[in-house]
Amino acid sequence: MDAETHASDAGAVVAPTPVPVPGAVTPLDTIVCGDCLEGMARLGASCADIIVTSPPYNIGKDYGRYDDSRPREEYLAWMARVFVECRRVLRDDGSFFLNVGGKPSDQWVPLDLAMRAREQFHLQNTIVWVKSIAIPRASVGRAAGLDHDLAVGHYKPVNSDRYLSSCHELVFHLTKRGLSRLDKRAVGVPYQDKSNVRRWRSGAEDLRDRGNVWFIPYETIQSYRGHPSVFPPELPEMCIRLHGARPGTVVLDPFMGTGSTAVAAVRLGVRYLGFELDPLYVAMAEERVARLRARLMLRR
Repeated sequence: MDAETHASDAGAVVAPTPVPVPGAVTPLDTIVCGDCLEGMARLGASCADIIVTSPPYNIGKDYGRYDDSRPREEYLAWMARVFVECRRVLRDDGSFFLNVGGKPSDQWVPLDLAMRAREQFHLQNTIVWVKSIAIPRASVGRAAGLDHDLAVGHYKPVNSDRYLSSCHELVFHLTKRGLSRLDKRAVGVPYQDKSNVRRWRSGAEDLRDRGNVWFIPYETIQSYRGHPSVFPPELPEMCIRLHGARPGTVVLDPFMGTGSTAVAAVRLGVRYLGFELDPLYVAMAEERVARLRARLMLRR
């Protein structure tokens, strides 16, 4: 299975010809090479249904065109300006999914950033994205069918006797008023105990709320890992599904990177718009999207 292949591809719809964003000159289904603050300033108010993004964490990653080692207060002030623009372009009932991580020696980054986002948004949900997990066989019981302890996911060891390896990141679900309705069954999971299907009215389709802990491992394909911090398309796809992937839905990613959010949008048949400072990453993103569209066309 390659980087963009996924079970949901079969039901995706190839996006139509790009059309202008309401109130702006930037067309949908494009990734603009440029600064996101300048790009969002050209967008009309309330033009995005969903924002999904993972900004630079300011922990010294090698991004090429971007300095990821700025003074902390300078970084936070810059992101505060980004949050102001994100609030302006997001619909009143929209959802903003902000993925932020840190590093073992600097774990305040996500919390500092969340506090700046608090100036503009309500924190409606906090999602824990688990990238690697160790599961003792005895903890899951016989129903799981394990014959040994299980360790799965993307594990990155830390060469330190002070810090534990980081196996998760946070996704802050931000909304304007804390009232945005979600399609929880769209990312639901089957009941382990099937008696709940009959017991609970909400269990009629054998789907329960997944909750706020999501296990999504990194892909092993390295063909587009010229970017130091690529998140898997399954993460933005889950976010889009949770808010609601409907015809005409517009998904914005101010820090598009190599295009995971665009890939997720194409899989789901919704519209996307992104900004990325580095032309190399823009080219990689466009290539990923083009490959996916070509496969979808062959399946039609």
